[in-house]
Amino acid sequence: MIASRVFSSILKSHHRLSFWWFSLLFTVAIAAEETPITRIAFGSCANQSAPQPIWDAINNFDPQLFIWLGDNIYGDIRRPLKVIGKERTFGPWRNTPRFVPSSEEEMKLRYAKAKANPGYSSLQRKVKVIGTWDDHDYGLNDAGKEFDRKVTNQKLMLDFLDEPLDSPRRKQAGVYASYTYGPPNRKVKVIVLDTRYHRDPLRSDGSILGDTQWDWLEKELRGPRSEITIIGSSVQVISNLSATTGPLFYMESWGRFPKERKRLFKLISDTKRNGVIFISGDVHFGEITRYDCSVGYPLYDVTSSGLVQSVEKVFPRPLHSIVRLLFWYTPSTMRVINDNCKFKSCTYGQQNFGAISIDWNANPVIIRLEIRDVNGHTVLGTNVSLSELQPGGSNSLKDATTKGKSQRYCTLEIELPGLIRYRLAVLIYFTIAVLAMAILGLIIGAVLAITACVYKCKVD
Repeated sequence: MIASRVFSSILKSHHRLSFWWFSLLFTVAIAAEETPITRIAFGSCANQSAPQPIWDAINNFDPQLFIWLGDNIYGDIRRPLKVIGKERTFGPWRNTPRFVPSSEEEMKLRYAKAKANPGYSSLQRKVKVIGTWDDHDYGLNDAGKEFDRKVTNQKLMLDFLDEPLDSPRRKQAGVYASYTYGPPNRKVKVIVLDTRYHRDPLRSDGSILGDTQWDWLEKELRGPRSEITIIGSSVQVISNLSATTGPLFYMESWGRFPKERKRLFKLISDTKRNGVIFISGDVHFGEITRYDCSVGYPLYDVTSSGLVQSVEKVFPRPLHSIVRLLFWYTPSTMRVINDNCKFKSCTYGQQNFGAISIDWNANPVIIRLEIRDVNGHTVLGTNVSLSELQPGGSNSLKDATTKGKSQRYCTLEIELPGLIRYRLAVLIYFTIAVLAMAILGLIIGAVLAITACVYKCKVD
């Protein structure tokens, strides 16, 4: 009898202890869920076959969230650059595609290699990782809705992100998604778009998102309020450097689909969504851009590209200064230029990642937008007051409206006068012409010298 009572007492104590532990764990879980987001890292263009030292810098930044913005692996196959021969992959006379898709098994192997990287594995163990894709992990360079392997590759990409098997993303056409973090009055909403699955061909000025994704995006923007809304796009939203680098070369961006970009800005304005910030990748350099004349407050786009692939990596070190000079010379009406830039052009063509820091305790709240290098040092940066990211909240925006559309951050690159807009192409073509004339002059001089020498020898 006594033993029975003792056993019953122990059992009750055990139940009370279990309940206490359960309550504690539940409270901790709720507290963790309600913890404000203060540090977000993001990036793109991570060639799985190359060294990736930048993960050390990202881990040292200690983000609470990491966002992939595309080209998370390089899944397609790039053929050698050939101008002549039976298979020509470059020039107007090319007869063979430069890029071809990989098999499903090869894509799996490349994702596995990316996931096994020690730096990335360390990040993934302690940080929430979300994201979207761009063309090379979609399966083919510059591909859109016509790509016939997108369904299979969507599954592989979601497997890479450890997306739950019952996730709606596995049932929909495209990898777009949204997430909300933080407690009331400190909420951060993250929307990642799919700019591949439904995209019409380049130069078509058709759709980027497709009807279904547009409807979904409108519902997300009309949904519950958040203090900050981060929209991730694999390609640049604000900048349209193709308008100033053409006809030399072109880059993908929302600016090449002007109707779609106008629709995006109008949707943000119509839904009265304040606090919107864009993040993007794709172009192999870092840049922060801003557009003041679209939604009633400044829109920022922080472009981080790439974690591995970068413009300067393509050229020998002695030519890096020339690359930076060309960045500086290329007209850009949207680029944020300030004293926080490592180089005068306020672009960064080496390995980099994007960082957003939020000081919720400041009054008003301060958002720090940065591009950081492989050592974690800030190479581009700007501070934005949250109070600015609402209609009428920016004095600079009022000044811009007063001074008209010629004000910086209001004139689109495509609206620049021809002499300014095409000055890079003029410089390059002029340089090529001068070099060609110099080479031709040397050849003519050599021929004349040889002819004179032969004549003199005959006379002698």
